[in-house]
Amino acid sequence: MTAELKLGINVGYWQRDVDDQTETVLAAERCGYDSVFTAEAYGSDAFTPLAWYAARTSRIRLGTAVVQISARTPAATAMHALTLDALSGGRMILGLGASGPQVVEGWYGQPFPKPLARTREYLDIVRQVWRRDTPVTSEGPHYPLPCPGGAGLGKPLKSIVHPVRPEIPVYLGAEGPKNVAMSAEIAQGWLPLFVDPQQIDAVFGESLAGRPDGFEIAATVTTIVTDDLESALQFAKIPLAFYIGGMGARDRNFHLDLIGRLGYAEQAARVQELFLDGRRDEAVKAVPDELADSISLLGPIGRIKERLQLWRDSPVSTVLIAGVKDEPTLRAIKDLADS
Repeated sequence: MTAELKLGINVGYWQRDVDDQTETVLAAERCGYDSVFTAEAYGSDAFTPLAWYAARTSRIRLGTAVVQISARTPAATAMHALTLDALSGGRMILGLGASGPQVVEGWYGQPFPKPLARTREYLDIVRQVWRRDTPVTSEGPHYPLPCPGGAGLGKPLKSIVHPVRPEIPVYLGAEGPKNVAMSAEIAQGWLPLFVDPQQIDAVFGESLAGRPDGFEIAATVTTIVTDDLESALQFAKIPLAFYIGGMGARDRNFHLDLIGRLGYAEQAARVQELFLDGRRDEAVKAVPDELADSISLLGPIGRIKERLQLWRDSPVSTVLIAGVKDEPTLRAIKDLADS
């Protein structure tokens, strides 16, 4: 159980057919929400919308959920983060994730193997950039600095900008047991996706056992406040079907594996089969109601209050509300969290 459950919002990917979410971010700040997180996959990037929101806010913390490590070199990510941290007055949270082989190799053209080792090496370089203790070097096999070969003229460098903070908080997006354990070991927080608050100890307890005091767990939670619970369930199933079926290969899908560890392996396999066969509507319908409900906040405000208590009783420190845009509903949820 966390002493105080914080609320943030996750506005997800920027898309051209979605209205600018500045008003939602401003509303969240007025309501006292702790943070706003953006996302990236293979379309919009996470940093640019966050900078847009940073320029229009003054207090709310600014996070990425998540920046994909294969999209940028470690130094480039460190530069993005230190710049946004400085421009926002020290409000940046860098959420990093390895993504999956489909996106990493198909979109970024980078090899996917050894994601844990790559993440460790990546984060070490990022932190060297921020600290500015010495010129940045790395002897690792994945991101060697200076680059071996080439013109042979590379030399270790320091950032010409002094960061506002030499230690920007880093949260890792992780799903597998070893990846979650690494988050607890080397990061300040963990960004879980599709997590049942009642199963965190059972599924992730061993991985999180070594986490230090103050370690943050910021869970993105689809939230729909409505009297029509059935419609809310159907809507909440859409991203589940997409991730189970489409965000990974048939024989290697980390999201599918996670849903299996939550107790829905057989049902998840069926969802994947339908999705990959092009029967997407059927795939959505095949997602179990119990699964969609357990990882979301759905229904009338009274039911949201009851379900929010499950998160309060879990190790989660921040619930990132996803899907709510209007200020009255954001305020009503915040009042529930504070009561």
